[in-house]
Amino acid sequence: MSTTDQSVTEAQTPGQEPTSIINPLTGDAQENHGYTSDKEAYLRRLKRIEGQVRGIARMVDEDKYCIDILTQVSAINKALHAVSIGLLEEHIAHCVVGAATESQTTGQFDSVDAKVKEASDAISRLLRS
Repeated sequence: MSTTDQSVTEAQTPGQEPTSIINPLTGDAQENHGYTSDKEAYLRRLKRIEGQVRGIARMVDEDKYCIDILTQVSAINKALHAVSIGLLEEHIAHCVVGAATESQTTGQFDSVDAKVKEASDAISRLLRS
């Protein structure tokens, strides 16, 4: 496959931020999220966390010392928190800023308010956890 076959173009509707990319070969739209460029790194981190969770299940099955299990649970919580913070930063940098930039062009500020509300709600959920 040549490099031109792999190229994508942004799909943009008036009044909306570019949220998808169109593959010129297939015409299929693909969602473009802020974390897309770091997707592989996020997947690696989540697979590592998944392995840690399986390790805890094994520890329980083997009747390991409770403090050792709690230490591992704490490590998983910290790792998940780091993933959450990274995704939140990506959302603000990509989605919120993108909506703000687009609103300057269109004069429609509802999408900015919605993106800020999403970010605020996510922060609230993270603080409660």
